[in-house]
Amino acid sequence: MMKALLTFVPLAAPRWRRMALALVLSLITLLAGIALLGVSGWFLTAAFLTTAGAAFNLFVPSALVRGLSFIRILARYGEKLAGHDATLRLLSDLRGWSFAALFPRLPLPGQGLRHGDLVSRLTADIDALDTVFLVAIGPFVTAVLAGGLVIAGMAIFLPEAIWVYLPGYLLAVLGIPALLVLLTQKPGAALVAATASARIGLLDALDGRQDLIAFAALPHARQGFATSVAGLGVARRRIGTWQALSAAAIQGLAGLTTLGVLLLGLERFASQGIDAPVLVGLLLAGLGSFEASAMGVRAVAKLGAASAAAQRLSAMAALRPAVDPPLVPQPRGDDLTLSLDGVWFGHDAERPVLKGATHIFAPGSRTAIIGLSGAGKTTLLHLLLRLCDPDRGDVRLGAIRLCDIAEDALHSAIALLGKDAPIFADTIRDNLRIAAPEADDAALFAALDAARLGDHVRSLPKGLDTLLGESAQTLSSGQARRLALARVLLTNAPILVLDEPTAGLDRETEAQFLADLGAATGGRTVILATHASLPAGAVDTVLSLRDGRLAPFDPRGL
Repeated sequence: MMKALLTFVPLAAPRWRRMALALVLSLITLLAGIALLGVSGWFLTAAFLTTAGAAFNLFVPSALVRGLSFIRILARYGEKLAGHDATLRLLSDLRGWSFAALFPRLPLPGQGLRHGDLVSRLTADIDALDTVFLVAIGPFVTAVLAGGLVIAGMAIFLPEAIWVYLPGYLLAVLGIPALLVLLTQKPGAALVAATASARIGLLDALDGRQDLIAFAALPHARQGFATSVAGLGVARRRIGTWQALSAAAIQGLAGLTTLGVLLLGLERFASQGIDAPVLVGLLLAGLGSFEASAMGVRAVAKLGAASAAAQRLSAMAALRPAVDPPLVPQPRGDDLTLSLDGVWFGHDAERPVLKGATHIFAPGSRTAIIGLSGAGKTTLLHLLLRLCDPDRGDVRLGAIRLCDIAEDALHSAIALLGKDAPIFADTIRDNLRIAAPEADDAALFAALDAARLGDHVRSLPKGLDTLLGESAQTLSSGQARRLALARVLLTNAPILVLDEPTAGLDRETEAQFLADLGAATGGRTVILATHASLPAGAVDTVLSLRDGRLAPFDPRGL
């Protein structure tokens, strides 16, 4: 399982400078703390042993104590600042990687990934990986370097103590963390699985709450969620128990090691081979070095969950893409005639959704596809967008099959407006520029005017810089849908595919939206899947999808 973590090492490589800075600052913090303990011990011991008549310079050691304290505070602040910056940037890279790996595999029918599980992989699993690159590796490297410096000090003042300190320190830094990794692998994997199960249960309950209420199934849903949460609690308690025992073991090692060094130091002190202040300073410095290993335990306890999360993300990235890239990509050509030629398709081979669907969508035409729920309208649009490939037959753009056209060329030719097209909690400008990042204000208003939303945006005090609330709460449902249409129009794609674009709108707003569709799309090819009543002139052709085949709409056939 731990091998899955190696998959993500290349993603951390571009951030090595920021991570190295955090590591250096962490080392400075730890060394300043160790030095502070050592100097303080030496200073207090020397001051206590100094007779009243002897001169003792208080200023140098007190200045060292103050200086080391300030260094430790500043280094700790810098470490947190640099560490969080590196972590957040790394998480951003990981999310970019995960989305890039996921998109070619959408949609995911039959892949065994449910909504909640997918959400868990894209959020909680990625968050778990920051432990590996910064929180676990940083303290480990810091502990090794700090221990080396303490050993160097012992080699000068108390060489025989090295053979007591070194085994205890290595066991605290390497042995106990390695054992902790082994002990927390299974509960870590259980923790990740329980988290995903809880998310699945919660999101399924939210999505299906009306059905749960209608069929009096809420108690069953609550019981399932409670079971997942109970499993989550068990896994957390097991990890916490092993973490606490490991921390206690390290503290015990620190005490035994310090006691061993003290006994050897007292023998040397009795023979006047070492001064008492130096011995106390050395003891406290050695004791302080164990702080790094104790810090690492908290992170190492998370490695089991991190490795399980890495395995789940790697498994997602290893899924077979929904469509295979063309072996020899071809440009799309100038012919923008989109056609279906005897297309058969079904997620289940025994139950095809489309059975020889055939039609030619002429350039500039507006075609509505209607049919009962579950008839396959969305599946048909997915084939036109090449989100999946037909089992038999061909989908062509001009004379070229979609499966032979270069992906970028295909995406520039066909744009989608889905029924769940999101409006983000950002400005109107930034919502539009998702489709065209370089678009200027004139282009943005041209798209808004085409969608009949330009006058409204101009009337707003901040215009294009108006912030939209969560889920576009500052816009009406019709305005939000027109904003989504304007975003699609900005793409300049000659073919627009609209999947239930008026879903959730009231009858009047729906009729206005569809009536404006012809003028808004400006001569582009429009393919519209809808249940809505179509006003006169909204489209040129109405097709009925029935029993897997396309045919001219006959009101008597429904």
